[in-house]
Amino acid sequence: MAKRHTEVGVLILGSGPTGLGAATRLNQLGKTDWLLVDKGKEAGGLACTDVTPEGFLFDMGGHVIFSHYQYFDELLDEALGSGSDSWNTHERVSYVWLKNRWVAYPFQNNISALDKEDQVTCLSGVVEAKVANAMATSKPSNFDEWILRVMGEGIANIFMRPYNFKVWAVPTTEMQCDWLGERVATVDVDRAISNVIHGKEDAGWGPNAVFRFPKEGGTGAIWKGVADLLPKERQLYGAEAVSIDKENKIVSFKDGSTIKYGHLISTLPLDIMLRWTGDGALADGLTYSSSHIVGVGIRGSCPHGKKCWLYFPEDNCPFYRTTVFSNYAEGNYPNETVRLSTVCMGDGRAAEDGADKEGPYWSLMFEISESKWKPVDQSDVSLGGNVWPRVVLDTLLGAVATNLVSPDDEIVSIYHRRLEHGYPTPSLNRDTVLEQALPKLREHSIWSRGRFGSYKYEVANQDHSLMLGVETVDNILFGCHEMTLQHPNIVNQKKNTDLLYSS
Repeated sequence: MAKRHTEVGVLILGSGPTGLGAATRLNQLGKTDWLLVDKGKEAGGLACTDVTPEGFLFDMGGHVIFSHYQYFDELLDEALGSGSDSWNTHERVSYVWLKNRWVAYPFQNNISALDKEDQVTCLSGVVEAKVANAMATSKPSNFDEWILRVMGEGIANIFMRPYNFKVWAVPTTEMQCDWLGERVATVDVDRAISNVIHGKEDAGWGPNAVFRFPKEGGTGAIWKGVADLLPKERQLYGAEAVSIDKENKIVSFKDGSTIKYGHLISTLPLDIMLRWTGDGALADGLTYSSSHIVGVGIRGSCPHGKKCWLYFPEDNCPFYRTTVFSNYAEGNYPNETVRLSTVCMGDGRAAEDGADKEGPYWSLMFEISESKWKPVDQSDVSLGGNVWPRVVLDTLLGAVATNLVSPDDEIVSIYHRRLEHGYPTPSLNRDTVLEQALPKLREHSIWSRGRFGSYKYEVANQDHSLMLGVETVDNILFGCHEMTLQHPNIVNQKKNTDLLYSS
């Protein structure tokens, strides 16, 4: 970015789904006085896809496409193409690895897979919880109380508490429960008992039971495709914002350039924006966790059938979720004719044969959370002649411990990336902060929106994030109500068809 000083009507910071949603809506409405700016070299944000030197693709987490919005569906089909030429459609095949067995997801519907002692513990807890909940005179005060109230002590201790700590890296007692909605399956007591009696697997719950995934390019291809629909002269990449003068409506960039704006749509993390605007006390009231994404490419045939993503609540591995990323699309890994050398063995030992060999290949993508409550070892270790953070080796050892890979598997590619802002935590005082922070920024013509811009995990999927940007533009231009931001429970209960990209 050449040093310059310019002015624009609407400035958009960040080219992830929210920023691209805002830019798409402005372009759709025929507006020209806007600019989309991002510090990265291309569009995507947290929904980007990286490619290893060996040709393995890895997303920044377990991103799949399922949608609550017709606008979102139409836009993605326009950007990437529609139908089976552009997309793979998968039925979710997800399990929890617990006590050396696979339990179908969601866990609370499938306690029939546990041993008899754990079945009794879980069912007793579920029944006791139902009675206690019927007698309760107040709402649960935090996520931990909600778990006990809805699922009981058995499921809480066996799965929900340990798993959620691994996901959030925040104690469940420090989290609220108003965010839950469709995010967590509750327990139907009669159904749970019936499933145990009949030994039935019950895995169809949730909005992502069927999902789409791009045939080529990973999730990042979607957002590069959306960016390609927009005028290139209104997109600026490689420009890192470093401060804001909220009184004079000026954003300053790392290279000394400035942009004056009439309205600012910021998808930067809200805690960062608040510090820039002098509201550090509010920023301190927000909580987030960091994420480590570890990917491995493996020589051989995938031994995990059609499994999609898998959950790991126990402490014998650092990761909470693993995706069999090669199952999503053939474009996620090299062709079997590509010759690759072995980087290391499945347990991190030095390669037994360093010669280049053909495939076939498959891949796993792991997610590990980090916070002040849950530190991650990032000290240097050597793997395959390169230096990696210790968490990469711990992930390999955990993959062996959980039967995802064998010690003698040949690892041909390793990937690691740390995301400082991984998950926006629905902490106990989050809503109090948002009720003050978002209107306060609005007073200075700043709309802070997006997964981290508005800090609402309950509307932080890719479809939600895009529509947050779309609805922000309609709010700026027409004063329209922002349904996704203000009413998560309403938009999450139906297919929203009021606004269309095609119209």
